[in-house]
Amino acid sequence: MFLVVLFAVLVVFQTMSLPGQFAHMAKESPEDAYLRWPLTALAVFWVLCVQVVVVATWMLLARVKKDRIFDPASLRWVDAIVWAIAAAWVVLVGVFLYVGFRADDPGVPMVLFLMVVGVAVLGLLMVVMRALLRQATALRTDMEAVI
Repeated sequence: MFLVVLFAVLVVFQTMSLPGQFAHMAKESPEDAYLRWPLTALAVFWVLCVQVVVVATWMLLARVKKDRIFDPASLRWVDAIVWAIAAAWVVLVGVFLYVGFRADDPGVPMVLFLMVVGVAVLGLLMVVMRALLRQATALRTDMEAVI
């Protein structure tokens, strides 16, 4: 239920809230109006990455419910999560570098750096979880062969 609600809220953000927010920003601050479409594209892309993670998590939970989590097919969904996090991280690094070289105040680059490190740690955690799933899948296959 929570994943459905989260996905629905993300769709609302992706289609209405974020584009509307950046349109409002362009009207209120004409000197930054050139950022409207790049920021909208970035925000929509990041929300899309989160949506991929939500759908993959949903599919993995369905596999848990059916006791099929330790199946090689589950690795596809974990791979989708890893790739979504990696794509979001690469774009975030680009934003961090762009802002970092143009900033006159260290506040925003520091927040972006914290986000870059946080997303990297999340990605590494998912790589570890993928390795654990792969190992558990191999062990379960071996056990089924013995039984």
